[in-house]
Amino acid sequence: MTDPNAIQPSALDQLPDRDPEETAEWQASLDAVAREAGPHRAAYLMRRTLERAEAGGIALPKLLETDYVNTIPTSAEPALPGDPEMEARITAWNRWNAAAMVTRGSKHGVGGHIATFASAAWLYETGFNHFFKGKEGDGSGDQLYIQGHASPGIYARAFLDGRLNEHHLDNFRQEAGGNGLPSYPHPRRLPWLWEFPTVSMGLGPLSAIYQARFNRYLTNRGIKDVSASHVWAFLGDGEMDEPESTAALALAAREELDNLTFVINCNLQRLDGPVRANFKIVQELEAQFRGAGWNVIKTLWGSAWDELFQLDTTGALVRRLREVPDAQVQTYQTRGAAYIREDFFGKDPALAEMAKLLSDDKILDCFHFSRGGHEPRKVYAAYKAAVEHKGAPTVILAQTVKGHTLGEGFASKNANHQMKKLTVDEFKAMRDLLGLPIKDSDFTDGVVPYGHPGADSPEVRYLQERRAALGGPAPARRTHALAPLPAPAEKAFASFDKGSGSQNVATTMAFVRLVKDLVRDKETGKRWVPIVPDEARTFGMESLFPSLGIYSPKGQTYEPVDRDQLMYYKEAKNGQILNEGITEAGSMADFIAASTAYATHGEAMIPFYIFYSMFGWQRTADQMWQLGDQLGRGFLVGATAGRTTLTGEGLQHADGHSPVIAATNPAALTYDPAFAYEIAVIVREGLRRMYGEAKPGEDQNVFYYLTVYNEPLPQPAKPQGLGIDEGIVKGLYRFNTAESAGVSVPANAPRIQLLGSGTAIHWTLQAQKLLAEEWGVAADVWSATSWSELRRDAMEADAALLRGEERVPYVRQALQGAEGPVLAVSDYMRQVPDQIAQWVEQDWSSLGADGFGLSDTREAARRHFGVDAQSIVVAALAQLARRGEVKATAVKEAREKYGL
Repeated sequence: MTDPNAIQPSALDQLPDRDPEETAEWQASLDAVAREAGPHRAAYLMRRTLERAEAGGIALPKLLETDYVNTIPTSAEPALPGDPEMEARITAWNRWNAAAMVTRGSKHGVGGHIATFASAAWLYETGFNHFFKGKEGDGSGDQLYIQGHASPGIYARAFLDGRLNEHHLDNFRQEAGGNGLPSYPHPRRLPWLWEFPTVSMGLGPLSAIYQARFNRYLTNRGIKDVSASHVWAFLGDGEMDEPESTAALALAAREELDNLTFVINCNLQRLDGPVRANFKIVQELEAQFRGAGWNVIKTLWGSAWDELFQLDTTGALVRRLREVPDAQVQTYQTRGAAYIREDFFGKDPALAEMAKLLSDDKILDCFHFSRGGHEPRKVYAAYKAAVEHKGAPTVILAQTVKGHTLGEGFASKNANHQMKKLTVDEFKAMRDLLGLPIKDSDFTDGVVPYGHPGADSPEVRYLQERRAALGGPAPARRTHALAPLPAPAEKAFASFDKGSGSQNVATTMAFVRLVKDLVRDKETGKRWVPIVPDEARTFGMESLFPSLGIYSPKGQTYEPVDRDQLMYYKEAKNGQILNEGITEAGSMADFIAASTAYATHGEAMIPFYIFYSMFGWQRTADQMWQLGDQLGRGFLVGATAGRTTLTGEGLQHADGHSPVIAATNPAALTYDPAFAYEIAVIVREGLRRMYGEAKPGEDQNVFYYLTVYNEPLPQPAKPQGLGIDEGIVKGLYRFNTAESAGVSVPANAPRIQLLGSGTAIHWTLQAQKLLAEEWGVAADVWSATSWSELRRDAMEADAALLRGEERVPYVRQALQGAEGPVLAVSDYMRQVPDQIAQWVEQDWSSLGADGFGLSDTREAARRHFGVDAQSIVVAALAQLARRGEVKATAVKEAREKYGL
């Protein structure tokens, strides 16, 4: 058997030892210390030696965990500037009003959260008073990602400084009347205050990293110097369980984003109980962040603990703090001094002796109240160290008590996230604790009053003076009065009007060619932000590498393997392309930062993010919703689209439903263009709507989703005639008729209208020819560029009708007078075209690719799903037969003829 105590082989055994005798002496010394002074002393010496080596620049692996104590000792804390007593009074008012707002709202049953802000109040107040730069100074100010459940505290502060009034607070979570406050940070609902929606937990930290990265991108590309902006992300320790929360930690460290600070409120509680009941979340997070290369600052204990640490001459206290699991720490928070003496101090003789020197009040002060996150001096020290640290992002792990100052009924209770109100007696106890001048008589009919010291009070003047010194109110969102971007030269869009002749061109390639022309535009070309998750070559984008460059803060420190080729892999510090690697979530975070730069930085940027359509909405739809929440603008491009078009890839790559998911997003304008010229028209309109001259009443805060295909096919010339561009934008136009298509049909032939979208229009054109030549049926072919925009227009017409306004949906106008039934076809689920069925006056039927995808040739896959040209013919004949316009036997004959 292997001796478990034997020294195991290590990587060091592979390295030469030039002085084995010296090595043996060091090892013997360590053994002696462990034997004589104990393993704890040996471990202490080793850690101090490793710290000394790191400080001296000796290359060694970093420690992933430190002891469960503050990173910055009390002796090294800088003095707290400003007026601490004044800031304490301001914080007390904010604590009160946050709790009052939620409690008053509870009578309406709208809910709310009290305990989170109660734990984090000083984390915010210290930043607002001393660190967070506003947007009225130079540059863009700081970007603040506020923890969603702490929003009542932010509203309370805005109330104190005069940006909100009592009417606003009384309409917390009651927005229908127009003056309400959204429950969480929400730019679309309160666009002058909130910049970033954060309560879909995990997206805030991910977005904060890419926002800090995008700030560097803007600076390095010379668009705008935002190097003075700092990104602050306030997060919960439970939120860090979301995979998105830690997905990009390595990127932040790799790119040395010292313009980024995470502040994690470690109150040790999730929504229903402890975050790590049997473990220690702070230690786990420290190891995770240190391992990723972050600077870690732990702010765990308040000043009441200083005496205890001074008494800890053996290290027993530090050892005990390291071993007590989080759930037990929470229990100490709710128990008396006797229990803590026995359970915490009684486990070690040295601690038992220490406890004899401590009064019950001292023990309760330490274990019930004294946390680093509740003391502004300790928070200030952490923030100052964070903003001064260079070369890496910083995470501050601030230990707090959830429900702090709300009374024994709230503090550290498992259920406190769901507790929405305090009783009058609890408010009076809170008032006394905070020292607020609120009289018992102010509680009229049992309703808790809001508190305000007065618009000209010393507290309000101090608050406003501090914010003025830091550049104005925060948080705040500014929509700058930007001049519309000039439209690119028409030549770029018109180049597709003549078609591709005999050349086969996939619509994916057509889109890339269009962008390649647009980025050359002298006025707007630099504002394009191409984003791709590592498959640029799949989409034919490699031609952009040498001309635009791939963004890297390091530039290119190597000679690329393909340097002698025309389209070599070029990285540059001022590169324009964001080639993110295999991360759709990271690419979407890029897109969100770029698409909202018009507000965040006053710079209109035009992002386009191209991806496998299957791995876009299906994988990151929550971020698409976040994009809409944040009022982002730009182009999402689902490439290699369709259920049957990406030949050979099979089920996991075959997208038959992304337009269905996209249709659920009110900010998304979803298009499924069939031809290159349609793409040009849609992109031109998108640039006008989002970045150019808006029409009266038009919402610019939208984004476009285009599906494009990898199937090379001839691109036809743009049809001549009025209304083609309008039809492309609105979602439907007639591409041709049986007569204009040149197919021979008898006079008075039965007629059908074939509506096709995307690549499916090619099958409908084949079916048009078969119907004419083999069955004597005349078919007109329509290009349905956007089923969802047709539906949206029709729903608006319905709403107008309810208001007494007469309005005909566009789809009904377009098809008015079209003879025969309608058969709609797409490479997606039938649900996609069926969106408009109720507004089509003609008989309606549809074909689509429902079910799971499969690996095969395009032809076989289309036959499998019943959407190929022959299947369309049979479906068309069946519709006509039901109407008595063709013989019923024709349907059976067609099925047999085509082998269906």
